[in-house]
Amino acid sequence: MIRDILRMGDPRLWQPAAPVERFATPELDALMADLRETMAAASGAGLAAPQIGVPLQVVIFGVESSPRYPDAEPVPFTELVNPVLTPLSTEIDEDWEGCLSVPGLRGVVPRYTRLRYEGFDPRGNAIRREVAGFHARVVQHECDHLRGILYPMRMPDLSRFGYTDVLFPDGAAADE
Repeated sequence: MIRDILRMGDPRLWQPAAPVERFATPELDALMADLRETMAAASGAGLAAPQIGVPLQVVIFGVESSPRYPDAEPVPFTELVNPVLTPLSTEIDEDWEGCLSVPGLRGVVPRYTRLRYEGFDPRGNAIRREVAGFHARVVQHECDHLRGILYPMRMPDLSRFGYTDVLFPDGAAADE
């Protein structure tokens, strides 16, 4: 089922999410299906359960190719439960981000360039990957939602934050 995506200002987005305690349940399967359908309907690169009002540590993400991210490398579709992120470098990169919960706006956000993420798939199988670049950025963005953080809260320079249609009048970069 396609769910409404909460928008910045909704207090549910600021709340930390709880860990999933049971895997391979009908409830978790239904949540995953709703996340997949909602992300696809919104043409997003990722979606976290808190964005649809479910305060659980669940994120999905993935991008094959997208006019929204024309220069981004593909990111494999991933369903990640109870994620833990570990930076593999102190190197930080700044780049534009958008968010389905912050529609119509984009901003430049600093993120670690390399990291390892660990967690589980919805069946309880372990996931462990080392990633860099756009993949690392997407994972950090989605996992921030699990801690009640939206990307504008990470921005050190609000002069690099604005409406997508003003910043990119040719339409080259749209919301995530």
